Formats: sequence, structure tokens, C-alpha cells
Amino acid sequence: MRIFVTGATGFVGSAVVQELLAAGHQVLGLARSNKSAQSLAAAGAEVHHGSLHDLESLRRGATAADAVIHTAFIHDFANYGPAAEADRRAIETLGEALEGSDRPLIVTSGTLVLQPKGPVVTEEDTPNASFPRKSEDAMHALASRRVRASIVRLPPTVHGDGDHGFVPALIGVAREKGVSAYVGDGLNRWPAVHRLDAARLYRLVVEKGTAGAAYHGVAEEGIPGRDIAAVIGRRLNIPVVSKSGEQAAAHFGWIGNFFAMDGPASSVQTQERLGWRPVQPGLITDLDGAYYFELPAAPELLHR
Repeated sequence: MRIFVTGATGFVGSAVVQELLAAGHQVLGLARSNKSAQSLAAAGAEVHHGSLHDLESLRRGATAADAVIHTAFIHDFANYGPAAEADRRAIETLGEALEGSDRPLIVTSGTLVLQPKGPVVTEEDTPNASFPRKSEDAMHALASRRVRASIVRLPPTVHGDGDHGFVPALIGVAREKGVSAYVGDGLNRWPAVHRLDAARLYRLVVEKGTAGAAYHGVAEEGIPGRDIAAVIGRRLNIPVVSKSGEQAAAHFGWIGNFFAMDGPASSVQTQERLGWRPVQPGLITDLDGAYYFELPAAPELLHR
């Protein structure tokens, strides 16, 4: 298949591109800059110039492809509303180009936005009304309009070499404050997946996913926050301490509310349906590697 990938040079998207190419697919990658275009060309992908805000570029890319994988998102939590709205418009535009064609559209969401019905969130759960992800609503709207749309939900921690997300932000806070902190008793759980395992799931969904279905890219259901803090403290040789919920916002800044969440998630149904089996190192093993502590502190999340 010829697959149009948005976010194709991002942390997750670049792994998806490599996975697709290795499996024999052709990739048309969205590039916002000349640097991104050069990176895609070097990887062996075809370059498509545009951006999430250039809806016509998205329409052309989707029209020229046999399938679309949408991984791009503007991770600006200080302006989450506009970022979510840009994502919704992008998904609608991509879907309109695919309507009635039976060409797959894979949309990205997250497990942290879900409202669990049981002890862990599953593929059957839906977003919490207090923290909506417009990509979910957009996908379901398209599925009702004869678009073969499905969704991949990623955990809050997608890890691996080149990570610039939550974990590097926690490392940056620990370096700045001189302590590695967790919230309360530190038993709140964060699910995680390695970027290469996530990339393989995207390929499996585009090849044999079901329209309207949700799939979870979760390798580990939940790692306690204090275990994450312990590795950071040991690697930076600083104390590991607890912060109350009231102290968390002041200590962690914008990431405090997220790091305090207890959000275990399951991928049992995904693994059964697609035969997906995570094989890469887990978060604690990966975090204990040298590259996480060679990276500069990440003040904010960028494009996936």
C-alpha cells in the first residue's frame, strides 16, 4: 500500500515510517520544513509538503494514498483547546478525502483521556467528558459516513531513544529542583509502550484493522510513579521524595496534574484481535539507559 503518514518525522511517526517501509509499503510523509523533507527522503519515503493547518495539503495527501495514518498532534497543553480543534479539523479533512473508498484512516488518541468502567481502561471505554479528545469524536463521526476509520490509543509514556515527552520533562524538573519526586504514596500507575512496539501496532491496524474499532498500544498496564522517580533519583544521584497533591502543581508545573493521575490501561483485546505482542524493553529498563540522561531537559512536549 501507499500510505500517507502525518507527523512522519516525529518521535512516533518516524518509527511508523520505518516500520511501514520495512514491511514493503510505500510511504508518503507529511513534511512541514525542508529539514523534515530531507529526513523523510533519507529514510526512503516520498515527501509531501504541508502541515496540520494546511487542510488542502492534507486533502491532497490522503487523496493520493491507499491509506492514512494520522500521528501528528500539537502538544501545547497551555493551549490545549486550539490544538485539539486543529486535530479535529485535520481528521475531518483526511476523512472527507477517503469517504466511500474503503481506504483505511488510522487516528491517534490517548488512554489517559478515558473513563474506565472497571479497574483498568480497555478498548471498550470512552473518553472522560471532563477531558475530551476531539479525535475520538471525529473518528466516530467519520465511521458513520462510510469512512473506514479506526483509532490507536497510546499511553502517556511512549518511550525510547529520542523521547521528548513526559519522562524527559520529569528528569528536567528533578535536575532543576535537586530532588526526584512522586505524588502521594507514588502508587498511581502510568501505562507505557516502546515507540517501536507502537509503530508495529499502527502497521497491523492499517493492514487488518476493523472500521470503528479502538486499539490500545499499551505494553505495560501501569508502572507506579514512585518507581519512575526512583530510577531518576538514582541516575541523577539526588534524593527521592514524596509531594502531596497540593504541592505537586508548584513542584512539577504543568506536568503535575498528569503525573498524579492513576491511569492503568489494558491492551488484551488489541493483542487478541491483531496478534500484536510488545517485544521491546519496558519503561524502567529503558529509563535506566544512558540516553535518557544525556538528553537536554524538555520544557514542553512537541509533535509526536
